[in-house]
Amino acid sequence: MTQRAVPRRAPVRVVLADDHPIWRDGVAADLGPGFEVVGEAAAADEAIEVIRATRPDLVVCDLKMPGGGGLEVVRACGTATRIVILTVSEQERDLLDAVAAGAVGYLTKSAPGDELRAALLRAAAGEPVFAPSLAMLVLGEFRRLAKQATGSNPLTEREREVLQHVARGYSYREIGEQLHIAPKTVENHVRNILDKLHLSRRQELVRYAVEHGID
Repeated sequence: MTQRAVPRRAPVRVVLADDHPIWRDGVAADLGPGFEVVGEAAAADEAIEVIRATRPDLVVCDLKMPGGGGLEVVRACGTATRIVILTVSEQERDLLDAVAAGAVGYLTKSAPGDELRAALLRAAAGEPVFAPSLAMLVLGEFRRLAKQATGSNPLTEREREVLQHVARGYSYREIGEQLHIAPKTVENHVRNILDKLHLSRRQELVRYAVEHGID
């Protein structure tokens, strides 16, 4: 009996943006064969040009760079590709500003290589990702923000639970384990939430949760 060859998944095409070339080299080495670095940049304006020229699947971008930093990159390109901020900063304001600008994730440079790779694969698939130590900052902001939603909440109780876990940065599998439902069911809930809220991308769910104080 002949066995069918399993098709290999194409590598995630990545742009690395940081003003330290040694750091870019280190991340490129850590990413491994599941990723292909298609461009690099040392400043925000350069990163924007590279992103527009290469159309990557994912951008890994430092927060503090010449030319406006990572937030400028997110504002300019966040609707065209998925951008993860990778930084040394664990300041709450930096995290929330990145989320508000449209970043799909916020990770720290202290993350081990295997955790970084796993998080970036999830980000490339459209899932919000946050360093575990920072997820609680998002939740803390939920509790401090005044409720801004008007009228009746369009989400069911289960959808609110799923949205809370998405905001915490959990994967579909992890959410399914915590809520005792299948990962595919979680994905269906996320799709329904996006439709109800008239949103087009998963990272916008985190922004919605912050703005509406869903905790």
